[in-house]
Amino acid sequence: MTSLTTAPSALDIDPADPVALTQALVRCPSVTPTEGGALALIAALLEREGYAVHRPVFSEPGTPDVENLYARIGSEAPVFVIAGHSDVVPVGDEAAWTRAPFGGAIGDGQLYGRGACDMKGGLASMIAAAVRYRRENPQAPGSIAFLITGDEEGPAVNGTVKLLQWAHERGERFDHCLLGEPTNPAAMSDMIKIGRRGSLTGQVTVHGKQGHVGYPHLAENPIRGIVRLLAALDATPLDAGTAHFDASNLEMTTLDVGNPASNIIPAQAKAVFNIRFNDLWTPDTLAAEIDRRLREAAGNTVRYEVTFQPTNAVAFLTQPGPFVEMVVNAVAAETGKRPALSTTGGTSDARFIKSYCPVVEYGVVGKTMHQVDECVAVADLDALTRITQRLLGTYFAAQHQA
Repeated sequence: MTSLTTAPSALDIDPADPVALTQALVRCPSVTPTEGGALALIAALLEREGYAVHRPVFSEPGTPDVENLYARIGSEAPVFVIAGHSDVVPVGDEAAWTRAPFGGAIGDGQLYGRGACDMKGGLASMIAAAVRYRRENPQAPGSIAFLITGDEEGPAVNGTVKLLQWAHERGERFDHCLLGEPTNPAAMSDMIKIGRRGSLTGQVTVHGKQGHVGYPHLAENPIRGIVRLLAALDATPLDAGTAHFDASNLEMTTLDVGNPASNIIPAQAKAVFNIRFNDLWTPDTLAAEIDRRLREAAGNTVRYEVTFQPTNAVAFLTQPGPFVEMVVNAVAAETGKRPALSTTGGTSDARFIKSYCPVVEYGVVGKTMHQVDECVAVADLDALTRITQRLLGTYFAAQHQA
């Protein structure tokens, strides 16, 4: 199977058409950190609609350079920000795809391709909504801005976090943000994300003394010690959850002694764990609790050390209020059902945006994200466009009346 890798021309696309725009973006092979023509296409389309567009590139030692995009139309407050990412994960085994992963083919009401639902479809629909809104309301008060990164699926070092800093240093101030991640499990009326759990990864290493299994008195088996420590971490729930968050969850992800022989007591044992935590914790307070549990379990007999990976994934919540209700009402008006307010799932770039303005996540159905034959329903692209356009109209009307 041959993938289509030639980026389309902006001259051939109406940015008010979410389906055509999704196809065009899918045809840009923008696997992290490659720009792949996606940001260039968006920039050309938004410039044509009157947006001032910037494409800053950010760098960090040990990570790839990443191109990003910031665009704005309007010069007055309030500033409504639409955020997202143009980068995608690798296609994996291309031979397993039934359609070209960068082809953007449509069949049986689905648009296929890598990034179709995560999240080029959401991005295209929100661009289409903003374009339609401004075309119909050329003198509308306030401003619309786009924050689009090429680093969400990668290290997330040279993307949204630096783009926000760059914009802030230029004097940009934001009032509210809609992030177009694929939030819906099965239907467009299912779910809005009003927060995210944090993520903390740690490693426990228990030290022993290598020796012959036939002479255990001359050795010290670290496996007994690590079993005791891991049992202590898992014995008591970290919490019972909060009003908007499930209980924090600790999962063991690896356990290794590096021992290929059956007649050797190993010298050490290692385990890695990850915790998805709610708003009762910060990375520091959670690390302190883990360390406390390990110390109590180890006593004076288990020699161990614990380390934690640096994390920028902290738990946060956008409190339900007028803005959240606007999003809910826009979804309900177009789908006939009020969506649930959720904080489930993994991390997203909302964890960076929340430090600059309230942020809510809403997008297409995410059943196939990162999978072979990733796809998005054409009807969902149209629905998201209508929902976002309705939200923009309600938002700016309310701000104008305030």
